[in-house]
Amino acid sequence: MIGSPPVRLEADEVGKWFGEVVAVGRCSLEVGRGVVGLLGQNGAGKTTLFKLLAGLITPSRGVVRLDGLPLRDHVGLYRRVGFCPESDALPGWLTGREFLTMLVRLAGVPSERVKPRVGELLERFALTGAANRRLGGYSKGMRQKLKLAQALAHDPDILFMDEPLNGMDPVSRRDAIGAIHALGDEGRTVLVSSHILPEVEEMTRRIVLIHRGKVLAEGDVTEIRDLIPEHPTVVSLRCERPRELASFLVRQDHVMGVECDGQDRVVVRTDHALAFYRALPGQLLASGLAVEEIHTLDDNLESVFSYLTDD
Repeated sequence: MIGSPPVRLEADEVGKWFGEVVAVGRCSLEVGRGVVGLLGQNGAGKTTLFKLLAGLITPSRGVVRLDGLPLRDHVGLYRRVGFCPESDALPGWLTGREFLTMLVRLAGVPSERVKPRVGELLERFALTGAANRRLGGYSKGMRQKLKLAQALAHDPDILFMDEPLNGMDPVSRRDAIGAIHALGDEGRTVLVSSHILPEVEEMTRRIVLIHRGKVLAEGDVTEIRDLIPEHPTVVSLRCERPRELASFLVRQDHVMGVECDGQDRVVVRTDHALAFYRALPGQLLASGLAVEEIHTLDDNLESVFSYLTDD
């Protein structure tokens, strides 16, 4: 995937309603390569938006485009899309190997490549040891990993993963998160939905935040955090000379307030964290003060989600 043309998946004023219920309302966003987290509470409209972006359902309004072409109007584009659903209806009478073999063959992979391709998928998601077991005996976590594998059967460059870590044990979660990172590093576009904030933070800093059917924000978490001026970012710095550091920092740009907490720690409130962090190394060199630790206290998804939704 690396070296191939950039992927551009975009939604233009997309909406979907069922009768009088508006599931998604007038969403516009654009996604390129790498891992992007679609974040929202249960019932926020994540799954509906996922299905719209993947071309699985028709929008009630607006259009979804892949590289400038309306996805629903160009059937050939679907070969580039892989989908891992939240729920499943796996055929319990087939083994994992048989199931993946069927999907790889249906994807049109040449016969001489079918067996190697199935082997690659089983190994990638740590299912080789269970390959000859029937799916009816798979645990929830194993079924989740199999769904991830089937989404890659036709080697798509765009992947949708709806709540992919549900039911996984800690080891499987770690492996799945590693696999998702690897897919993004390969140059694929990977959209992952979740309502669990720590899950998304482990996978990516790039998010699309959806609430009550509307996209509230998209981009890097820190960039989004800077767009909430009523909640300045709070940064903690530990220094052996905290009062000198506080006196120096209070005169710098983008610093709204400084205080010492009595434990060699200076707490800074800034209205522009990105600009503050870019300037900080030069400022510290100019001051001659040594800083031992720097922590951003509320630059996380939980804070961003809370501030944007007033929750």
